[in-house]
Amino acid sequence: MRLLAFDTATEACSVALEVDGAVHARHLEQPRAHGERLLAMIDEVLAAGGIARAELDALAFGRGPGGFTSLRIGAGVAQGIAYGLDLPVIPVSSLAVLAQGAARGHGVERALAALDARMGEVYWGAFAADANGIMQPAGGEHVLPPERVECPPGTGWCACGTGWESYRDALLQRCGDALQGITGPRLPNAVDLLPLAAAARDRGEAVAAEHAVPVYLRDRVAEKKRR
Repeated sequence: MRLLAFDTATEACSVALEVDGAVHARHLEQPRAHGERLLAMIDEVLAAGGIARAELDALAFGRGPGGFTSLRIGAGVAQGIAYGLDLPVIPVSSLAVLAQGAARGHGVERALAALDARMGEVYWGAFAADANGIMQPAGGEHVLPPERVECPPGTGWCACGTGWESYRDALLQRCGDALQGITGPRLPNAVDLLPLAAAARDRGEAVAAEHAVPVYLRDRVAEKKRR
């Protein structure tokens, strides 16, 4: 399969391409540069892989949660490419990408992913590896103050993400007894989006371009408050 994946949910702008098992990637941590760099990075990995956009089989993107503007950039590029080439799109949780990175880099099987959501809150999700090493949700995704996170049952969880840097003490008070350790990665990497997207495609979770929309989480909170 020829799969292009990218994530722009955080300070990192990350692109990866898998062509018949070979992976080509670019990763840049430069806030507010996503709009300038994303398309160029896509062209770079396509050139490295020796294929054109028209030769892609599918497209995957980090659908969030994350920053409003950066998510809009990623979703907009995903829609634009997919519309033009009639490609299926696979939206993937950026928190899951973070957890998959912990599995790839450190061999962990349980991850507590927390991204700094600003305004005294974190984007939070728990994930556990399935038999194929793919991180699956072990609960819902939330945006909330670190003092209110719910730690899943059991022990052996590994912490990852910038939320653990910004709110370490508060999160340790909530989940310290369940932790095996605090490790990387800090931010999502599109290399880790690739296996998640392939598994999601096998489950039939690819969507048409018009349904490739970001997930902010704060919108859900605001809607609940209005109700």
